[in-house]
Amino acid sequence: MRRFTEGFYGYAVALFVCLGAAGLFLLVTPQSSGEHIPKLDYSITVANFSRTVPYQAWAPSKDPAGWVPNSNKIATGEGGAQVLHLGYATAKREHAVIIQSDEKPVAGFANRMANSDKVVGTEQINGQAWERRFREDKNQRTLVLPLPDVTVVVTGTADWPELTEIATLLQQRPKPTT
Repeated sequence: MRRFTEGFYGYAVALFVCLGAAGLFLLVTPQSSGEHIPKLDYSITVANFSRTVPYQAWAPSKDPAGWVPNSNKIATGEGGAQVLHLGYATAKREHAVIIQSDEKPVAGFANRMANSDKVVGTEQINGQAWERRFREDKNQRTLVLPLPDVTVVVTGTADWPELTEIATLLQQRPKPTT
């Protein structure tokens, strides 16, 4: 017995036993070969937001193919204004978020959400002129739609076609009746 526990031979046996145990552990441990992005339903968040604001909330009529809604929250913005965030992993696995609020001043809200005050153009989506903004150092593209009662922002690392795709699907939701 002493032969197995001393010297180089004992060291080699112990090393092989440890490597075998580690290999066995890796063999029986479940492995995940695919991505896992948690999917979160935002319908209750949109309904709750709609109850607290004096205007109709905007939300996608449906989720684009391959997109995963993965975050949603209601936050408090400047001056106590309610701000709705609906986040997505896009089909190309970039990030996109829809943000809306009646926060004033509109320019301040849009600048903060876009991380930029530089308008680089406009884009017509569903007959409405959306401002385009781009912040190169953050690879952040933003579409801003200032309306009389609410400002809608679509922003993220997604490319322009993907941001346009989700903006095209935005519709005003009817206010819930208590």
